[in-house]
Amino acid sequence: MAQVAGQPRVFKLVLLGSGSVGKSSLALRYVRNDFRSTLPTVGCAFFTKVVDLGAASAKFEIWDTAGQEKYHSVCHLYFRGANAALLVYDITSKESFRKAQQWLQELEKEFSPGEVVVMLVGNKTDLGAEREVTLEEGQEFAESQRLLFMETSARANHQVTEAFSAVARELLQRAEREQCQTPRGDARLALNQGPTGWAKCCAR
Repeated sequence: MAQVAGQPRVFKLVLLGSGSVGKSSLALRYVRNDFRSTLPTVGCAFFTKVVDLGAASAKFEIWDTAGQEKYHSVCHLYFRGANAALLVYDITSKESFRKAQQWLQELEKEFSPGEVVVMLVGNKTDLGAEREVTLEEGQEFAESQRLLFMETSARANHQVTEAFSAVARELLQRAEREQCQTPRGDARLALNQGPTGWAKCCAR
């Protein structure tokens, strides 16, 4: 993606996952540092946020997709042109974890290799007493698919900024590598190429 000197790189990020996992709450916490119980998203909501990473900056265009089954087919329209995706599940719902894995399959159908950075996000760590998906289960699936991984709580503001920042860093590093490469053939990274070393262990 072309960049005007001094301007942040613009990246499209989509939030995917089943209903009530906290996608909208994560977006609101990140963009506005606000938390409130939100009504189900209808179709898609849109947010923007500039991420300052010191030497470089990125501007996220965040598309928060509806998780309800009736909107599933429409969500594919919002995939187009995405650079990154957060696959969100609720750590208190094993079913939402399975749905996140299904969304990954959908992404793999829609995108050519190298088009998206994918992070698996286990949300609602503030409800740890009701946990159905262990930290290890999330980590193991993410590692098996070479995804970024983090557990968060939008309510408690736990690792929300860190999750988005990790994705931004990976996007910027990939963009820099692509700029340095001599164009010959398809030099893009595969969807499951995996994160660079700095972002592999983000869950604490």
